[in-house]
Amino acid sequence: MADGGGSGEAAAARASPAPVPGLNPMLGWRERLRAGLAGTGAPVWFVAGLGLLYALRIPLRLCENLAAECKVWRNPLNLFRGAEYRRYTWVTGKEPLTYCDMNLSAQDHQTFFTCDTDFLRPSDTVMQKAWRERNPPARIKAAYQALELNNDCATAYVLLAEEEATTIVDAEKLFKQALKAGETIYRQSQQCQHQSPQHEAQLRRDTNVLVYIKRRLAMCARKLGRIREAVKIMRDLMKEFPPLTMLNIHENLLESLLELQAYADVQAVLAKYDDISLPKSAAICYTAALLKTRTVSEKFSPETASRRGLSTAEINAMEAIHRAVEFNPHVPKYLLEMKSLILPPEHILKRGDSEAIAYAFFHLQHWKRIEGALNLLQCTWEGTFRMIPHPLEKGHLFYPYPSCTEMADRELLPTFHHVSVYPKKELPLFIHFTAGFCSSTAMIAILTHQFPEIMGIFAKAVLGLWRPQPWASSGFEENTQDLKSEDLGLSSG
Repeated sequence: MADGGGSGEAAAARASPAPVPGLNPMLGWRERLRAGLAGTGAPVWFVAGLGLLYALRIPLRLCENLAAECKVWRNPLNLFRGAEYRRYTWVTGKEPLTYCDMNLSAQDHQTFFTCDTDFLRPSDTVMQKAWRERNPPARIKAAYQALELNNDCATAYVLLAEEEATTIVDAEKLFKQALKAGETIYRQSQQCQHQSPQHEAQLRRDTNVLVYIKRRLAMCARKLGRIREAVKIMRDLMKEFPPLTMLNIHENLLESLLELQAYADVQAVLAKYDDISLPKSAAICYTAALLKTRTVSEKFSPETASRRGLSTAEINAMEAIHRAVEFNPHVPKYLLEMKSLILPPEHILKRGDSEAIAYAFFHLQHWKRIEGALNLLQCTWEGTFRMIPHPLEKGHLFYPYPSCTEMADRELLPTFHHVSVYPKKELPLFIHFTAGFCSSTAMIAILTHQFPEIMGIFAKAVLGLWRPQPWASSGFEENTQDLKSEDLGLSSG
């Protein structure tokens, strides 16, 4: 039996045709390609790797920027979700907030409105779960459940004012209810703050809730036209809770004072917060530029300035504009209406496009109100870039411009917005040509090494297109001879 099996295998081996070098009819082109690439020599892959690395050097450089960390700040002038963001969605069908932005807000709410002692009050336990919910109807439902357990749950009123109220008037009513409940809880926490560390944490949470409510009430008053009332609430907040400067309440105050055209009060606020030791913002830098521009913009003319030279006040105004543009170079395009505005996000990146949108959305009207301010800005702002030819490497008045802003802004801003990029990454034509040439050469080398016959046929076909055909050359010779004979006949005649 064994001998019979061996003779059968030998007969099958003799019956099978011997493989012909270079041809394998049993494999398709996909299998041949895989087998060919698997056996490619090191020199070919080395050439291919060099070409691809050179072509991808710019994307790789951008990927390095992803690793850079950019600090994101809460927008001090953020809008109301129910009364403003959701109304925009109803009208346009577009979502103005990104998932990343809303996720950051959820983290802020858990930091501001929750603490380790929430389990002592059932309503706070329910609200702790509510702030973690992603679905808005689920959050609103949880807020009502918390109010059923405790009618004085301030954070429940805050959530309803932010997300369920469809108008600013409705939001203000709910915030007033939240204020009444929040002040009661705050006074109780003050009396118990020294009993244990848990009570101290509870006082910090209740303080955050109270400050948030008062600030949003001030913003409601500002939006409803009661500007002096808004200014008073903000000033009282800054006096009562001076350690909470991280909330940037002074930026709300600056915008309200500009609406009142109280420029002396604006200057007083800037004198306190436009300090070298404090973090800057577009609101501070551009407001300082606006105040200096206001003194010279009405009579400013580029032709007159070129004839007589710049005065000291004009030089100061231009230097202030250059300073503001260096801090955030995206703002002028929005102020000059070279780019369309969108609703500002709930979080911004300082010196980025998101901060520029948030500033211009509220302050464009203040620049328009001062005659000639936008004209002076238009004549001046591009000169900033001549002072900082390499902004990613070295700044003039500030640190070099961070290279990670583009990626962070794309996470914060909606997809239908064209993100402003600075500095623009424009590559010369030679770089594109070299990258394409190296990539195509590497690919042709791989294909030629693995499929010499097919590539040979392809090369002959391509060369045949350039080589003149025999019938075309013979026809050309016959036509030439006919023309020569006609010329001879004419000359003899």
